[in-house]
Amino acid sequence: MTTSPDAVNHAPILVDFALQGGGAHGAFTWGVLDRLLEEPWLGIDGISGTSAGAMNAAVLVDGFADSGAEGARAALENFWRRVSQAAVLSPFRRSPLDVMLGRWTLDYSPMFVAMDMMARVFSPYDLSPSGANPLCNILAEVIDFERLTRAPIKLFVTATNVHTGRGRVFRNGEITPDVLLASACLPTMFQAIEIDGESYWDGGYSGNPTITPLVRECRSQDTILVQINPVERSGSPRSARDILNRLNEVSFNAVLLKELRMIALLRQVAHTGTSESAKWADMRIHRVSSELMVGLGYSSKLNAEWEFLSMLRDEGRRAAQAFLTDHHEDLGRRSSLDLDELLEGV
Repeated sequence: MTTSPDAVNHAPILVDFALQGGGAHGAFTWGVLDRLLEEPWLGIDGISGTSAGAMNAAVLVDGFADSGAEGARAALENFWRRVSQAAVLSPFRRSPLDVMLGRWTLDYSPMFVAMDMMARVFSPYDLSPSGANPLCNILAEVIDFERLTRAPIKLFVTATNVHTGRGRVFRNGEITPDVLLASACLPTMFQAIEIDGESYWDGGYSGNPTITPLVRECRSQDTILVQINPVERSGSPRSARDILNRLNEVSFNAVLLKELRMIALLRQVAHTGTSESAKWADMRIHRVSSELMVGLGYSSKLNAEWEFLSMLRDEGRRAAQAFLTDHHEDLGRRSSLDLDELLEGV
């Protein structure tokens, strides 16, 4: 354990985590959580997650309920190792040239290119009639869902109702493997997941992640957002693949940015107290991110090679350490993310 020297005498702080989705890029979030779990002064009140963020969240909450912070760290490593092992025979592999040049993209993988083309013509119902997802067995084996129901950390998982377009937030006692798969269900790759007679797609379309339950149902006033999808990119995309990649990033960040703008606006107009608006206004928002994620494209979200996942984990740990060094004194006092900047042009 490598507790931050600057934070050894830090007073205990209760925090929430907001975890974005992003396929294999979720290993970056694993690294962030792995590092922050080493800090005994950080107590976790609630976690909101979507897609890979939801899986990280559920694994952490269950592991913590079993054996505390060390149990959560071990559970996260076990989950990502299982994901990598399950992908050993996956046809989605880097080309020999990409391996030689140290590039993580699958853009030149024959199977990825073929899948990308077929997804524009055929649906998952055409290509995978059984609707099988290898993650289902992994989730059922690594998470004790009965223990999750009784876990002390509040868990919020978002999925998008296909019929209404609205996000549904599932809580501890409602979480099942199907709920986690629904939260990560990209409609061009997987059949919709049916829960309680309703069909669900990826939660990123309606909240990536959803901040509202952290505000309304948790005691903590500090939310640490672990951001995978870049908000800003320089220049304008030109190729078809880059345009689609940027379109996905914009759409998957849209609802989150709206919630953050609402917090920024209410901070300017609301009075402190116990009212609903005051709860939002009193939230302190922090962000852990990395410029490395800007350089990764959509296709690498399907790259589950252990070398890639380990690199992302290490980058997540580095980013978390940088956050602790720069902002540990902000926790419990002020937002370290400039929310007012989000109101420019609104």
